Amino acid sequence: MLDKIVIANRGEIALRILRACREMGIKTVAVHSTADTNLKHVLLADETVCIGPPSSTESYLDMPAIISAAEVTDAVGIHPGYGFLSENADFAERVETSGFTFIGPKADSIRLMGDKVSAIRAMKAAGVPCVPGSDGPLGDDADENLRLARDIGYPIIIKASGGGGGRGMRVVHAEASLLAAITVTKAEARSAFGNDTVYMEKFLEHPRHVEFQVMADGQGNAIHLGERDCSMQRRHQKVIEEAPAPGISEEQRNRIGKRCVDACLEIGYRSAGTFEFLYENGEFYFIEMNTRLQVEHPVTEMVTGVDIVREQLNIASGRKLSFKQEDIRIQGHAIECRINAEDPKTFMPSPGLITLMHSPGGPGIRVDSHIYSGYKVPPYYDSMIGKLIAHGYNREAAFGRMRNALSEIVIEGIRTNVPLHQEIFQHAAFQAGGTDIHYLEKRLGLA
Repeated sequence: MLDKIVIANRGEIALRILRACREMGIKTVAVHSTADTNLKHVLLADETVCIGPPSSTESYLDMPAIISAAEVTDAVGIHPGYGFLSENADFAERVETSGFTFIGPKADSIRLMGDKVSAIRAMKAAGVPCVPGSDGPLGDDADENLRLARDIGYPIIIKASGGGGGRGMRVVHAEASLLAAITVTKAEARSAFGNDTVYMEKFLEHPRHVEFQVMADGQGNAIHLGERDCSMQRRHQKVIEEAPAPGISEEQRNRIGKRCVDACLEIGYRSAGTFEFLYENGEFYFIEMNTRLQVEHPVTEMVTGVDIVREQLNIASGRKLSFKQEDIRIQGHAIECRINAEDPKTFMPSPGLITLMHSPGGPGIRVDSHIYSGYKVPPYYDSMIGKLIAHGYNREAAFGRMRNALSEIVIEGIRTNVPLHQEIFQHAAFQAGGTDIHYLEKRLGLA
């Protein structure tokens, strides 16, 4: 077992990792910027190391500083959480070559799945259904690109191979716009990602976002933990997630889940990961794999009883998976609201001092948050300050508990998006289930 690890992240996910470590008797080292000396996990960690000023590039993205912190504290592993360096193959490689354990996938797996073109090729080889597309990067032959688009059928979408988080995409509805869209997307990709490779896919007009959680130990064992629906989004950023996905049958879950498991075994995957799909008219279409822990992992934990972070730590210690596929049972329904420090109408960030924080409670309620009364939300990082999760024996029960929790939570001193969540839970379409990824933006008048 790993006896001491560096937590190379901040906020609620750093606290989540720390709690799992304390349960398992693993000592923790919290690395932090000068802006984060009062974070809860920093106050609770066994050791702390300040790695730089508030800017992420000079602290949480500073690979040498993080690895040095592991060296000076005699840690043996580094957990990247999500965001920051969690899907950086170079970081994973440097951690391992420096003699430490990277608590996540192998660098080769991160590289393979981080490039959208190579990821799609790997998934097709493993039998995972993919969106019809160019099956590779687009070249400079204008006539060939026009032919590909005609064969796929408009509308199509041009995507940057190295993109993510909603960046590096452009939808084309007519042939007259295609070549210009390719040129502009290439230029944007080169600037944003240092890689101007782009590819083409069919643009699905009313899809849902459904993703499958997987775990693999790199020793020939892999399982899936069912699916989540993450369709409630704004500008490609998830707002609410739930598990299981409404309207997905057990047969569909087993069929697609098995293909994801087979793909993990095919590429020699290790640790936690998520296969993301667009779902439309009863069909799944692979779009990308997140080679890390997901923000929304708690809803899967609530319906399966599997502690995903604990499993990550076990796998990184060289142990085999604690569960077999037949051990996994989906029980009840769980839903998660991302709580952000932002204006609920304009979505402008709202950093500042939290004068009062009161967490909701009751059966089936879980709060993953690092904030507390007297904590000052800094302006330098993502606006998410916590996650509110509700679990019930069915979707209706989970919704009832979440409504109660949203009415009980108190965060004063800053603005939050709690009123937006309260409003969404009154929407008849959301209550019915199955809204597509464009629903929220249309409802808010942003589309």
